[in-house]
Amino acid sequence: MFKNIDFEDLTFEEALSLSSEKNLRAICDVANRIRKRYYGDIVTFSLNVFIPLTNYCRNRCSYCGFRREPGDPLARIMSPEEVENLLIRGKKAGCTEALFTFGEKPEEKYPEVRNLLEEWGYSSMVDYLYDLCLAALDVGLLPHSNPGILEKSEIEKLKQVNASMGLMLENCSERLCGAGGPHEHSPGKLPESRIKTIKYAGELKVPFTTGILLGIGETVKERIESIFTLKKLHEKYGHIQEIIVQNFTPIPGTPMEKVPPPSLSDVMLTAAITRLVFRGEVSIQIPPNLNIGRECELLTSGMNDWGGISPVTSDEINPNHPWPTRQKLEKVTRENNFRLVERLPIYPKYIQKGYVSGKIAPLIHELADEKGYRKCEN
Repeated sequence: MFKNIDFEDLTFEEALSLSSEKNLRAICDVANRIRKRYYGDIVTFSLNVFIPLTNYCRNRCSYCGFRREPGDPLARIMSPEEVENLLIRGKKAGCTEALFTFGEKPEEKYPEVRNLLEEWGYSSMVDYLYDLCLAALDVGLLPHSNPGILEKSEIEKLKQVNASMGLMLENCSERLCGAGGPHEHSPGKLPESRIKTIKYAGELKVPFTTGILLGIGETVKERIESIFTLKKLHEKYGHIQEIIVQNFTPIPGTPMEKVPPPSLSDVMLTAAITRLVFRGEVSIQIPPNLNIGRECELLTSGMNDWGGISPVTSDEINPNHPWPTRQKLEKVTRENNFRLVERLPIYPKYIQKGYVSGKIAPLIHELADEKGYRKCEN
């Protein structure tokens, strides 16, 4: 069917030509064969405690229901004591990952945030995050931080206390940042700034998770351009361990509450094209809580990772979409002839490559088995 397409080295033009729903089944078949070649029947996940440090954010994305303004009774910054209690609960529940996420650089926009951080002895959220990552390590959890765009010096600092880090590219289109776009009021969503952060992480050899967000007004061409933007970064630095193909879900009360989410075919086709572009170089994740009931179809699209699920905390970014339990995820994976394997926030490949700081190494050695996955508990 695709005799003129070179699937060993797919070009942008070829990927774009394949991105049609009429090709869905054939493209998924090719993607699934590639996934099987590199990953066998393994589909991974991680067990985390989700820690939303603050819902203050300098960005105002049209689809976000997480962000809060000063004066809102739901606006908050978690105190060190609150974080420590959550870390202990996560450890007791069998988690290995402390997933830190929060609104981007809120201290730059809100004096209330800046004053509270100063009261606690910190000059920025990054400084505060550093100490909280140390607390996570003391409890026995591996930090994975999603702090938004960062300077190179900030990544260098956080690398010392993080097993891995992440930043969604979302999309490389500047058009989406223009008037009327979903990122019009979000300075941190400028593609140039996000690409620069991912590049800095590559230069510093930080195992990195990134991805694209489907359904926020982008064109198919812009989706493919975003995938190839990430491919170019990975070809140069080799540090991207995982790409998330995340579907937008409308949240009541946001400017985009009436925008329809992308179809199942959109998600499957984008994941399959991503697999064709990256082959076995990176894991491809599709969030299970945003796709309850679609798991069977998604497992045929070339994906090999469900991402993190938490037995302790909810997904406050997507509050209407609770995570499945480990038992449910294991059942649906097994029923589709795959084997669910628990991983750490850092993928085995990057443990083997030595992308690990001295502060992190002892805990990784304690938690990882000989292949780099989660060691079975006795």
